[in-house]
Amino acid sequence: MAKSLFIAPTSMNSGLTSVCLGLLRALEQEGVSVGFYKPFTQSVHQGEAIHNDGKDSSVAFVRAHGDQQVPDPIPLKEAQQLLNRGKADLLLENVVGEYQKVAKEVDVVIIEGLVPDSGETYIARLNVEVARNLGSEVILVSAPKDCSAKELDEELDFSARLFAAPSDPEVIAVILNKVGEPRQSRPDLSLESQDQTPRINFHDSCKVFSTGRFHLLGQIPWDPQLLAPRVSDVARELGIKVLYEGQMHQRRVQKVSVCARTIRNMTDILRPGTLLVTPGDRDDIIVTTAVAALNGVPLAGLVLTGGLMPDDNIIELCRRALDTGLPILASNNNTYESANRLASLSPAVPIDDTERVEQTMEAVAKNIDTAWLEEHLKVTRQRRLSPPAFRYQLSERSRAADKRIVLPEGSEPRTVQAAIICHERGLARCALIAAPQEVQSVADSLGVIIPDDMEIIDPQSVRERYIAPMVELRKHKGLTADQAEALLEDNVVLGTMMVAMDEADGLVSGAIHTTANTVRPALQLIKTHDNAKVVSSVFFMLLPQQVLVYGDCAINPDPNAEELADIAIQSAESAEAFGIEPVVAMISYSTGESGTGQDVEKVREATRIARERRPDLLIDGPLQYDAAVIESVGRSKAPDSKVAGKATVFVFPDLNTGNTTYKAVQRSANVVSVGPMLQGLRKPVNDLSRGALVEDIVFTIALTSVQAKQVEDAGAA
Repeated sequence: MAKSLFIAPTSMNSGLTSVCLGLLRALEQEGVSVGFYKPFTQSVHQGEAIHNDGKDSSVAFVRAHGDQQVPDPIPLKEAQQLLNRGKADLLLENVVGEYQKVAKEVDVVIIEGLVPDSGETYIARLNVEVARNLGSEVILVSAPKDCSAKELDEELDFSARLFAAPSDPEVIAVILNKVGEPRQSRPDLSLESQDQTPRINFHDSCKVFSTGRFHLLGQIPWDPQLLAPRVSDVARELGIKVLYEGQMHQRRVQKVSVCARTIRNMTDILRPGTLLVTPGDRDDIIVTTAVAALNGVPLAGLVLTGGLMPDDNIIELCRRALDTGLPILASNNNTYESANRLASLSPAVPIDDTERVEQTMEAVAKNIDTAWLEEHLKVTRQRRLSPPAFRYQLSERSRAADKRIVLPEGSEPRTVQAAIICHERGLARCALIAAPQEVQSVADSLGVIIPDDMEIIDPQSVRERYIAPMVELRKHKGLTADQAEALLEDNVVLGTMMVAMDEADGLVSGAIHTTANTVRPALQLIKTHDNAKVVSSVFFMLLPQQVLVYGDCAINPDPNAEELADIAIQSAESAEAFGIEPVVAMISYSTGESGTGQDVEKVREATRIARERRPDLLIDGPLQYDAAVIESVGRSKAPDSKVAGKATVFVFPDLNTGNTTYKAVQRSANVVSVGPMLQGLRKPVNDLSRGALVEDIVFTIALTSVQAKQVEDAGAA
């Protein structure tokens, strides 16, 4: 039977939804089979209805981040009407029935309670009744803000006493959210931390924790960046007209600045993430904003007030700045009214802001004491590796590996951001290959700070010393010193030489280079390891409930049977290296002995070779895709197969099949794919999509770091 945790806030604005989602993510990362249930829907923030079209945000977020069948919550007004008519039993029967739909599929259920409201006194008791009827243990959520330890003790004691009757559920733990939040965190929508209260050691100062009455399950620090709305959110909530959309769905508002000053006095406010508010007839400010955008400053946008529009000649003069993605909005209100409305924006996260939801879930999850919670619940881990568990384990393995990864596209903005993130998270020791002044210029335009101890390699200062080693590596091809010098002008070649000479553990490139530009130097200089027949690739497909491995979908157009067997073994080893139990299906258009023809015979022979080389692996084929992935189909088509219906690694017969399948699954099912990750090289080199997001690059660097550790361990063995 599933165990349930009822999450009860002690006050409004405690960040209940964020904590529930983060707790869900924390358990998922540990491989726990966990579900989510919200009995009642309740609109707390005024902007929620505008952003979310009346949908419940918690339920929508969970549905969007997985394939869980989350029941629709009961509207709070409907629940209140049933209570007023004396039908509390009927209401709770409905709640229990909906809960059971979730509980039968998982080991633990997270239940989101109601936010207390001084005007609705029945809410607190309804929380208690739901928790009691579902047999839940209770976790309190509190945002201490500027509370003293004594005041927090009193608040938690009062909230816990609501659940203190003999038959009521037990409060087992507390999560403190927004710890360190300033008394006024959004006076002008600025996300700069001002007037921040001193940090208190609540664990030692509060009696409820020091005496062991409650376990302090997590302290979530206040993070102003998680409050930053997109420009599109601003336009939608305030009903402001959009003149130029630009990148309004990507750019975030970190600070609002009302600007009516002269140009020389406004340069200090032209910073990344600033939304400038100015009268529409201030041509000088509009042109200055355009100049900043052309200089690479990613301003959030520009709001023109008073119902005034700039002259067409001014708009034409600023046309190239608009092409950089600068959003421009127009408000009929005057500047003062517009600024006040911006300052009162709802902190609610819109349903479609998946990036902000992900960041919030991760921020909460990393601060939860999951070890204590697992021990308390005594839950078993699910066999299949979920996407959150994959990402979490990938990060942990990358930190443990501690490898030096070289990035030849060192002044590319996404790469710079990714390197800084990896450095801050301790995922890898990144080395950017670029002129230091170019990297600094990119960082300044992005508004990010390069850590003092992050490595930047000036290619001009090191290129010469790789000429002779490169000539030696390619002497069998007749490479001359002059040719090597010319080739080393390409930073990808330079970075590959560093890896080849064991000065770096791996390389990541491709944000502005083709796959061929990344892979060709690796094949020439690093070469394949002794046990590999070919260099191949895999994608990690992050399906909602499980991570699957697809190979080869990027490198080999038409491998023969021996090469295909090698790809299968490489893919199985890659899966195992990243915590996925390798169960390998050799994919074809027929299953077992049912089909004939050259293509299916190749798969059959490849299966035989792979089994012969690695009898310890579960490998079967040929199998059709549905027989490999769906247990009922597998039992029907291949009843004796130990792989059918259970496959985690899918090896496709050729590039046409593999690439088409991975693209179809990725786009049709809205699945995140990580890769391609190259395999078979002596040291790891990985390619990026030219449309890669910053987080994609971060995960690829982490993959490369783990691969490097795998290569090191194999060499030591």
